[in-house]
Amino acid sequence: MSILERFPALIFDFDGTLIDSAPDIALGLNRLLVEKGRPELSLSAVHDMIGDGAARLVEQAFVATGLALTQAELGPMTHRYLALYGALPVDRGCIYPGVVETLTALKQAGHRLGLCTNKPAGITHDLLRELGMGALFDAVAGGDTVAQKKPHPDPLLWVMDRLGVGAAGAVMVGDNANDVAAARGATVPAIAVAYGYPRMPLHALGADLIIDRFADLPGALERLR
Repeated sequence: MSILERFPALIFDFDGTLIDSAPDIALGLNRLLVEKGRPELSLSAVHDMIGDGAARLVEQAFVATGLALTQAELGPMTHRYLALYGALPVDRGCIYPGVVETLTALKQAGHRLGLCTNKPAGITHDLLRELGMGALFDAVAGGDTVAQKKPHPDPLLWVMDRLGVGAAGAVMVGDNANDVAAARGATVPAIAVAYGYPRMPLHALGADLIIDRFADLPGALERLR
């Protein structure tokens, strides 16, 4: 059985897997904090907050810099953060080495590619378009596409459904525990990249394989096969 026959669908996380978005996330978040009279956060602190969606990011940032937001405040603050973040210029240099070349080769080989991220779908589509990556993906789920976010498996299952595959034909590639948990819930294998925002020791993620470089993905798929 070839890699294509075994894994016709490959599904990816976005932040920390395909792009190094932390500097821009930190910039947008710190602009919001400064607007509200809060101190800025370091990039390393923001790294530890990425992965659970925009609202949780904003919630954690305000807890880390003073009084927590009320539930009534959280929605407007999240909306403001997304406006600040979405207005930042996009630099294609944020794409990790080997990502475009590897995804292009896999797509040309016949794989169907999906994206499953906790970033809002609208911003995700905008970023993909501005980064010149939009045509690579056949299905994209953001954190607001279905009722649940990762680590719940529903957004991953939504992507799999649109790619026309079941658990036997898909693999999830991500960088943190949410990605592995979603994969486990959907009963698909999980590959973790070693360079992202894991928020825990890599060995504790529970992934089936860990790759040091994105270009190592075809070899990892071969080993999983």
